[in-house]
Amino acid sequence: MRKILIVGGGTAGWMTAALFGKLFQGLYEVELIESEAIGTVGVGEATIPPIKKYNELIQLDEAEFMRRTQATFKLGVQFVDWNPGRPYIHAFGVIGQDWEWLRCHHYWLRAHQRGRAAEFASYSINASAALSNKFMHARPDMTESPISHITYAFQFDASLYAKYLRSLAEMHGVKRTEGRIVDVEVADTGDIASVTLEGDRKIAADFFIDCSGFRGLLIEQTLKTGYEDWSRWLPCDRAMAVPSTRTDPLFPYTRATAREPGWQWRIPLQHRTGNGLVYSSKHIDDDAAETLLLANLEGEQLANPNRLRFTSGKRRKMWNRNCVALGLAAGFLEPLESTSIHLVQSAAIRLIRLFPDASTDQATIDEFNRQCDFEWERVRDFIALHYWANGRDGPLWEYCRGMELPPTLQRKIDLWRSNGRIFREDEELFSEESWIQVFLGHGVVPRGYDPLVGIKSDPQIEQFLGNIASTIERCVEVMPAHSDYVQKFCPAEPVA
Repeated sequence: MRKILIVGGGTAGWMTAALFGKLFQGLYEVELIESEAIGTVGVGEATIPPIKKYNELIQLDEAEFMRRTQATFKLGVQFVDWNPGRPYIHAFGVIGQDWEWLRCHHYWLRAHQRGRAAEFASYSINASAALSNKFMHARPDMTESPISHITYAFQFDASLYAKYLRSLAEMHGVKRTEGRIVDVEVADTGDIASVTLEGDRKIAADFFIDCSGFRGLLIEQTLKTGYEDWSRWLPCDRAMAVPSTRTDPLFPYTRATAREPGWQWRIPLQHRTGNGLVYSSKHIDDDAAETLLLANLEGEQLANPNRLRFTSGKRRKMWNRNCVALGLAAGFLEPLESTSIHLVQSAAIRLIRLFPDASTDQATIDEFNRQCDFEWERVRDFIALHYWANGRDGPLWEYCRGMELPPTLQRKIDLWRSNGRIFREDEELFSEESWIQVFLGHGVVPRGYDPLVGIKSDPQIEQFLGNIASTIERCVEVMPAHSDYVQKFCPAEPVA
């Protein structure tokens, strides 16, 4: 193994290149091919907390990264009108605290049944801070305070992010080549041997990373890997993105508002707001969708909408022969829970842990694909839960409530409905706290709770929950406004 060729730039290509350049330290020659004539999707602007692991691996300076990408902090996702009149926040991090054997939500369920519980968000420092537009970094030294548990991610300009990562990758020796690929050569073994650029320039490599977007130039067009269609569970097949002027307050969270044909995102950055509509083409045409999106912007429109077509799902194998697909070449799951960038990061780190030598064994490839399949399927289930649990009228939403769910999701729902139990399987992405918040946020309240709650009396439980809520309230009161914290920690240059 001497040379790795990354086909395609954008967020996926440059995330991979920056990571390889930093961790491989010149052990392999890493080259990336991209064409300025081929645009990138560039709409993924919100992330989830595991991105901080990636930042640590490439030794990224957080304040500089945020300045360079016009970034803001993100404490969670607010869901509006999925069940009309009942917005909620899926916040990152812990909820309350465990009490002896049991998780906090079991005590909340008992108090809720008796009409003696506050809103569930009151027991999350992240949710309470988000709703107050407050933010600060966690204070690990304050071990007894909820402030030590603040968990965050980022909202940033994806195009600026790719440019920033490119500068880091090239600093670590990654070579960028400009050009459009016109042919892919396959060796007698069935492996990819080389690609040919316009002008008949041929570039050979030992291993290929396909970051060519939806078309999957290597993984699909060349290797015919196949695609699993998940649209029966995730029926939206179009997206439209448009930037608008920044509006205040500068929210430390992403917003997902349900609309008749799908849902609309709102992502506040320092220099602008990212907006988009994910929708089903069976329930609205593209022009009407554009009208709907533009009518619901909170700021002035800054560009023409970027229209995307997709089929939710994934490649049957993300590693096939000597090629691994990342990003949109690997598959697409709508950005309802901001997982797109994470799935690139996760697969790239997984590949490094299983990186081949000159004689790749099938067991390694199979394990990589098994882990990818597990992660993608569980993320699919989590997104599908939002659709299934909706309380809206209309053909799309009624279909979602009645659809037959994946067995892996149905098991979670059945277990939750019975007594409020939820268990994280293996290394699936979303924590128990995430599932709990989405279930309760959508009004899926279990019939019972863990019977060991009965060890505590109602007054004890009410005091326990009240102490958590009042402590969090006091903490949030002293936290700075999110916009003030951003301006102090990572102010970006104004954009003309």
